[in-house]
Amino acid sequence: MSAWSRLSDHLDENSEGYGPLRGTLGAGRIGMIWLAANLVVTTLLTGTLFVPGVYWPTALAMIVLGTLIGGTVLVLVGNMGTRTGLPTMSLTKGSFGLRGSFLPVAANVVILMGWSWVQAMLAGVTVNFLVAQATGYSNPVLFSVLCQTLVVTLAVFGHEGIARVEPWLAAVILGIMAWVFAVAFTSYPPAGFAALPVDAGAGWSSITVLDVVIATAVSWTVLSAEFNRLARTQAAGMVGSGTGYVLSTVAAMSLGATAIGYVVLDGGEAVGFDPTVLVAAFGAPLAVVIFLSVMATNTMVVYGMVSSVVNLAPSRRVRFLPTALVLGAVSVLGSTWLGLLDQFTGFLVLIGSLFLPVFAIMLVDYYVVKRGAYAADILRGHGGRYWYRGGVNPAAVPVWLVGAATSLVLTYVLPSPVGATIPTFAVSAALYLGWAVAAGRVVAGRPVQRHLSDAADEAHAPGAGPGRASALDGPGAPDGAAAPDGCGRAGEAGRPEEAADAPR
Repeated sequence: MSAWSRLSDHLDENSEGYGPLRGTLGAGRIGMIWLAANLVVTTLLTGTLFVPGVYWPTALAMIVLGTLIGGTVLVLVGNMGTRTGLPTMSLTKGSFGLRGSFLPVAANVVILMGWSWVQAMLAGVTVNFLVAQATGYSNPVLFSVLCQTLVVTLAVFGHEGIARVEPWLAAVILGIMAWVFAVAFTSYPPAGFAALPVDAGAGWSSITVLDVVIATAVSWTVLSAEFNRLARTQAAGMVGSGTGYVLSTVAAMSLGATAIGYVVLDGGEAVGFDPTVLVAAFGAPLAVVIFLSVMATNTMVVYGMVSSVVNLAPSRRVRFLPTALVLGAVSVLGSTWLGLLDQFTGFLVLIGSLFLPVFAIMLVDYYVVKRGAYAADILRGHGGRYWYRGGVNPAAVPVWLVGAATSLVLTYVLPSPVGATIPTFAVSAALYLGWAVAAGRVVAGRPVQRHLSDAADEAHAPGAGPGRASALDGPGAPDGAAAPDGCGRAGEAGRPEEAADAPR
C-alpha cells in the first residue's frame, strides 16, 4: 500500500471523514483548543478598529458584553456537536433538511475560505515587515503563500494534530500577550488610555462595537461543533469552549484596543487592522504572536472547510485527504489577494448576516422543536424524518433569507438603536418557532439523545443487513413520531442503560 493510501485510510478511519465522532477530551483540553483558536491576529486587530472611535473603557466593556452574548450561541451550537458527534454544518440537516443544508454548507465554505485568506495575508504581511527591516527584501505575497502552505500541511493531519499542538501555542501566545500588556501599562497608566479623545469621524459607537464583537463569535460558531464533538462529555465541551472562547476573545481584542491606544499615546497614528503598526511599536515578540496564532487558527479553519465538504453527503467517496489538498490549494492561491484586507469590517457584517439566522434556526429546532434530540435519520442521504419536502425544510430557507435581509437592512439602511445582530437573531428565532408551532412540528415529551456514533455502529453491525431493519435503512417516522429515545427504537425509552448512553 502506498504512503498516500496509508495516510488517507488513517485519516478516514480516525473519524476525519464522514460520520459522527466520539469525543475523548476533557474540559481542560477543549478549553486550550478554543483559547489557542481565538488568540489570533484577526481578533487582536479587530480590537484596533475600536479605539479611538470610542472611549477605551467603552471598547473594553462592549468587548466583554458582546463576547458573552455571542459566546452563548457558540457554546449551545457546540453542545449539539458533543451530544450527536456531528460537525456544525452536518447538524443543519436537522433543521434545513438533507438537501436544504447544502445552502448553509456552501456559504460556510466560502466564509471559511475568506477567513483563511485574511489570516494568511496578515501573517505574510507581518513576516514580510520583519524580513524587509532586516534585509531590505519585500514580497508580502510570497510570504503569505508560504504561511498558508504551512497551514495546509498542518491541517492535513486533522484534529489529533490540532489538539496536540494548540495548547502549547496558546501558552506561548499568552506569555507574549502578557508582556505587551505590561509594556503598555508601565509606559502609560490606565487613566491615560481612558482619557484618549474620541475620534467622532471614525464612525464607531458602542452599539456598532457590540455588533462587531458578536459577529466575531458568530464567525467562530461555524466551527464550534467540529471541535466540541471532540469533548468527552457535555460539561467538558460547554465549560471548556465557553471559558476558552471568552478568555481568548476578551484578551485578544482588549490587547488590540490597548495596543493601538499605546501607539496614539506614543505619538503615532491610529491605523486600524494593520499588523505592521503594532509590530513597529512592540517589536518581534508581537510578530511571533501573530505568526503562531495564524498557524493555530488557520489550521482549524482549513480543517473546518474540509469537514463541511466531507460531511455534505452520507458517503465515504468524498475522502478527507484529497478534499483537504484541493481546498488547501485554493486557500494558498487566494492568499495572494491582499486587497481583501481593506474589506474586513464588511466581511464580518456579511458573516453575521448569513449565519446569525442559521444558528437561530438551528438552536430553536434542536433545543425547542426537537426537544434536544436528533435521530439517526440525519445520517441518511434520502428519505426519513429530515427529508421534509424534497429534502428541503419549506420554512427554514425562507426564514434564513428574511433574517439575512433584516441584518443587512438594520446595518446599512435603517440603523437600529440596539444594533443589528440581536434583532436579527430574535426575528429569525421567532419566525421559525412560530412556523413550528403552527405546523404542529414541536415534539411531545423529552426524547433522549443517544450519541449518533452508536446508531451508526448498529447500522453496520452484523445482522443489520437486508434481513434486519437498521436505524439508517427504515423509512423514517415524521417529526414527533419517533421513539422517545430519538433513535427509532420503539419501546425502549426511559431504560437506565439508554439514559447512561447519552453524553453527560
